[in-house]
Amino acid sequence: MEEKAKDKKFLVSVGPHIRSNVSVPRIMWTVSAALAPAALVSVYYFGVHALLVIAACILACMAIEAATQKIMGVKVSVTDGSAFLTGLLLGMNLPAGVPLYLPVIGAAVAIVITKHLFGGLGYNIFNPALIGRAFLMASFPKLMTTWPIPAGGQMLVDAKTGATPLGILKEEGYQKLLAHFTGQQDMYTSMLFGNRGGSLGEVSVLAILLGGIFLIAKGYINWQIPVSFIGTVAGLTWVFGGDPVLAMLSGGLVLGAFFMATDYVTVPQLNRAQLAFGIGCGAITVLIRLKGGYPEGVCYAILLMNCLTPLLDRAFKPKKFGEAKAAA
Repeated sequence: MEEKAKDKKFLVSVGPHIRSNVSVPRIMWTVSAALAPAALVSVYYFGVHALLVIAACILACMAIEAATQKIMGVKVSVTDGSAFLTGLLLGMNLPAGVPLYLPVIGAAVAIVITKHLFGGLGYNIFNPALIGRAFLMASFPKLMTTWPIPAGGQMLVDAKTGATPLGILKEEGYQKLLAHFTGQQDMYTSMLFGNRGGSLGEVSVLAILLGGIFLIAKGYINWQIPVSFIGTVAGLTWVFGGDPVLAMLSGGLVLGAFFMATDYVTVPQLNRAQLAFGIGCGAITVLIRLKGGYPEGVCYAILLMNCLTPLLDRAFKPKKFGEAKAAA
């Protein structure tokens, strides 16, 4: 027995101690595949220019990632899928009719400033795609709030534009929003399947929801953040006299809850901390929607909660048992 014990090699290292064969590239490409149906639905509703916006975001992110890594003298790793996913998410956060130079600017901010100036993949403290969107919103507010009306694949650059459901709700009230549909059921159905104005990722809630459930089933994301995020928005909206179903189906809530707020790097790692993170995102979203200057608050809610990620992990850190206390 002693001879066998001597021959046995033990590996002593820091966590994580539980490992799997799932690689970073596999996760990135799987998440992109889960988001692909929603992207295709947005192209169906908004036409070729929507496809060009998404393609421009992806190509710009990948090209800027490769150039940045080359300049920094590190291994070029665009094949890991992270830049592709950032570009896809950025594209889903833009209106369908934006000029194609906006995706390039947003990609530069997302990749160079938010990702690589913080140390590269795994070190950024904010979601790169959301920082790219927030920068574009602050720099080009008119272009970023011009919403083409979906026309079943017939959208051109000079298409008619209109307000989003959240914009109508904030400026004109619930009854005015309801008047745009044949009834409440028609409003819910239209928003579920994607026949309404908004960013590309605000279109088909059903397609995004199916992709999110697929990621949970695969074990790539946990349910805590999406459920607490969406549940908090619905609950607080109902408390303040609003329509909770409309709150869940409108804006970028479902996209943000499943694909943005679950980013591995920028959210807490502990389950209880993730529940608190989702609740915080939901509360800030409702606060901005009801009292803020913007009709939507998902982007800013996630970015603000990204700042609290280290504090949440520390606050919900498990207690150490058997630790000796220092004498008073």
